[in-house]
Amino acid sequence: MAVYTRIPAEEMADIIAHFGVGELVSAKGIAEGVSNSNWLIETRGTGTSGRFILTVYEERTDVRDLPFFLNLLDHLAAAGCPVPRTIHDETGAPFRTIDTANGERKLALIEFLPGVSADDPTPEQAHAIGRALASVHLAGRDFSMTRKDGMGFEAWRGFVRDCAGRWSEIDPALEAVPAYVDSVIAAWPADLPQSTIHADLFPDNVLLVGDEVSGLIDFYFACTGAMAYDLAVTHAAWSFSADGRVQSHAIGDALIAGYRSVRELEPIEIAALPALAGAGSLRFLLTRAYDWLYTPADALVTKKDPMAFFRRHEFYRENGAAAFGLSA
Repeated sequence: MAVYTRIPAEEMADIIAHFGVGELVSAKGIAEGVSNSNWLIETRGTGTSGRFILTVYEERTDVRDLPFFLNLLDHLAAAGCPVPRTIHDETGAPFRTIDTANGERKLALIEFLPGVSADDPTPEQAHAIGRALASVHLAGRDFSMTRKDGMGFEAWRGFVRDCAGRWSEIDPALEAVPAYVDSVIAAWPADLPQSTIHADLFPDNVLLVGDEVSGLIDFYFACTGAMAYDLAVTHAAWSFSADGRVQSHAIGDALIAGYRSVRELEPIEIAALPALAGAGSLRFLLTRAYDWLYTPADALVTKKDPMAFFRRHEFYRENGAAAFGLSA
């Protein structure tokens, strides 16, 4: 999440008026993340007061995918998963179009869910996150829409091209990344069980109340893909210190145990987890490297260190199955 597009106060009030959620009280820009512009919205009105997240979709989001993203939220919420509903406007549409200084943009209003993100998760919280992810995978199997992973192999190769000759501006160790990417793509496991996956379940995309998950948010990388890859990405996101230097087996093991308490992994998935976690680490390394090199200096966004995921990749490459402690 971030703020790239600026919306004047009077225009913001007019936008919110179309959703039937009351009168705009406040709109606070959210700086975390890197893809879209986001605000925390507060409204008031008879029977309609509340808090919402307003998202303006920037260039990285293909607006042709919005029906998939927004219908997915409604599908998962109806299945009992802890995800926010889409707020439809006065015409019943799940998103609207506005003109901005950056050009035409689409926007959507999403239900705000209570809870806080965990900076230092406990094993109990990790277990709950695993259960919640498995519930999404099970519910996603009968979602009628499909979407190709927008951050798949084609995108990886594009980021490698964009960063060519500039890896050392971040760290000389990243010169090894192009060869790693080629190796991962060549060795990608075939025939893994598929569903609709989140593909970006980082701590800032999970809300917790105590030890329970109150919300899974930011589904804008969701796609049709391998459930084990989603679990591996979540393992990489949750079981390491922020800088990627320290891995917690207690957190990683609890996450996987929670997942398996709802959906059992198939042997092929268990065998693939180390390779998938290394691949997921490269995927986030690549996007962080691109953003590190190309994010405008005046953008209200916190750039994230690509080396944190290079260290994760090296951990999985060096430890293999021992990183998970699982057997088929």
